[in-house]
Amino acid sequence: MQLEAEFTSEPFHGEGPPPEHAVKARDTAEGAGLSADFGPLGTLVRGDADALLDALPAIARAALNGGATRVTLQLRQVGDETSEPAVELHSALARLIGDVERELGGKLDTLDRAAKQRAVRLLKERGAFGLRKSVSTVAEALGVTRFTVYNYLNRDQD
Repeated sequence: MQLEAEFTSEPFHGEGPPPEHAVKARDTAEGAGLSADFGPLGTLVRGDADALLDALPAIARAALNGGATRVTLQLRQVGDETSEPAVELHSALARLIGDVERELGGKLDTLDRAAKQRAVRLLKERGAFGLRKSVSTVAEALGVTRFTVYNYLNRDQD
């Protein structure tokens, strides 16, 4: 049996080189003979079920030793067409939004303008805007238009 495992390690970083914890986790997976697709929000590894399951503790340990504060894992059998795709990008964005809401002390749509701008800045730093349709999702969470989110992003660049 073949398995796929998608794991993310946090904290996420914005642009620039990937964080050390993500690189160490990927390298450990590859060192165990698993094929790895490395992305900005997660790594998808594939391989024989026994090899993959045996490698998971070492992958998690490498991420944590590299500075990760959280490691999230999803497993699925390859060829299981009834399950969801292994990479759940929408859930990653929802988790990022939830983290920012907890950090700022309230739902994004209840924040004042300055706090909403800070929320956009935090989401940008964490790589949220590298995801497809993220501006629309963030705008909805903030209770503003996409145009407003783009204005906040552009203001942050000045």
